[in-house]
Amino acid sequence: MIRPVKTSDCNAILNIYNHYVTDTVISFETRPLTYDEMNERINSIANTYPYLVWENEEDGTIAGYCYAHPWKERAAYASTLETTIYLAPDNTGSGIGRQLMEALIDECRRAGFETLIACITYGNHASCRLHENLGFTRVSHFHRVGKKFGLSLDVVDYQLNLSE
Repeated sequence: MIRPVKTSDCNAILNIYNHYVTDTVISFETRPLTYDEMNERINSIANTYPYLVWENEEDGTIAGYCYAHPWKERAAYASTLETTIYLAPDNTGSGIGRQLMEALIDECRRAGFETLIACITYGNHASCRLHENLGFTRVSHFHRVGKKFGLSLDVVDYQLNLSE
């Protein structure tokens, strides 16, 4: 079941996200977040922008989450949002990510936003395929813009125009 985020989802979201921080190069953060840091992030985003979770109807666990937030701070970018999606590791490849992103895209379209940007670590083939299958187009490739675990990392950006 896809639904808006609730304050009580913070621990589950924190656990999902911190896996990507500590064990992968998918997140460029280098230290795990605390409960308070994640709670502040959730509240600051969810008060203004779509923030969705996938809740397992059988046991109430959170299998993944996604949200949209400002892409850039300047006023002229106000109609463009950046998307973020993370799934619990045992839920990747299940179709949950696609359903979450489809719901997020619909929410952003209904809210009148015009463009979505997804910033993805180069080499995250599953995320690239997901976004391509949703109609996003790769629009940039930045080389060696991040460092984590001793690796120089590239980033690719994907764009979806919601009016098309």
